[in-house]
Amino acid sequence: MHPPTEPSEGTAPIQVESTQPGGAAARPSRTLWGDAIIRLRKNKLAIAGLIWLVIVVTAVLSADLWVPKYFANPISTEFASLESPSAAHPFGTDRIGRDAFSRVVYGGRVSLAVGVLAVSISVVIGLLLGTLAAYYGGFWDAMIMRTADIFFAFPYTLFAIVLLAILGPSFWNVFIAIGILGWPSIARVLRSSILSVKENEYVDAAHAMGASNWRIMTRHILPNAIAPIIVYGTMSVGGAILTEAALSFLGMGVQAPTPSWGVMLSEAKSLMVAAPWLTVYPGFAILTTVLAFVLIGDGLRDALDVKMKD
Repeated sequence: MHPPTEPSEGTAPIQVESTQPGGAAARPSRTLWGDAIIRLRKNKLAIAGLIWLVIVVTAVLSADLWVPKYFANPISTEFASLESPSAAHPFGTDRIGRDAFSRVVYGGRVSLAVGVLAVSISVVIGLLLGTLAAYYGGFWDAMIMRTADIFFAFPYTLFAIVLLAILGPSFWNVFIAIGILGWPSIARVLRSSILSVKENEYVDAAHAMGASNWRIMTRHILPNAIAPIIVYGTMSVGGAILTEAALSFLGMGVQAPTPSWGVMLSEAKSLMVAAPWLTVYPGFAILTTVLAFVLIGDGLRDALDVKMKD
């Protein structure tokens, strides 16, 4: 055997790749959320939905900067009624001379706001009650789940109509009604997730070390059980937008002259033959926006599945 030789002058020393105990090359550690982002970026449908949603949100949030300047005020009636789509009015005008394009854009602001706010209320209530039911069990679990069953027993839209009949139809009451009715599904999904997480050894170790219930729930259980809620909540925004459109269509939601996609469909239902564009454009806005939320939620579900491989 020849003795090891020193590298000659001017020659770079050989870099030895560090290895793990098993002999495999060491790789930078990756977290669940890091893996999820990588998987989500590979999902073309989810990215397409995200791009469309960014376009819609940007358009409706910046509407005050460009819609009145280049098109018209959404409640202005200064134009001829039932004009066909043109360069001046890309989506035409309605029966009282309002620009349909500006109303679709501003209607998106109302529909998205109701969807996000309503789901936020549902998630907050569902997180509190679902965590309480799963962690403590017993009386709390039985009471909360039986209450959820009562909510499930009523038709969702009919229950919302009853609440709005009591509260009165308005923008704020719409998202309150939808938010209150949406919590049982969130609570049930979170309860199932927590029941599987709380059996892990690191939760038992936290109990053995004397950690408080609050710390165990917020630091050990919820961060590992929240993934299904993120997926379900994202998809629920699309469902809340559909519910708001249905309630507004029935006259129980946002009231005219405030623009809303559901209100526009309700106003145009008798003009489907004479002016079909008045139903096509708000209907297309509802379809594509809800589809975008569904695609993003579906992509998040696959991305957060630890069993998925890159």
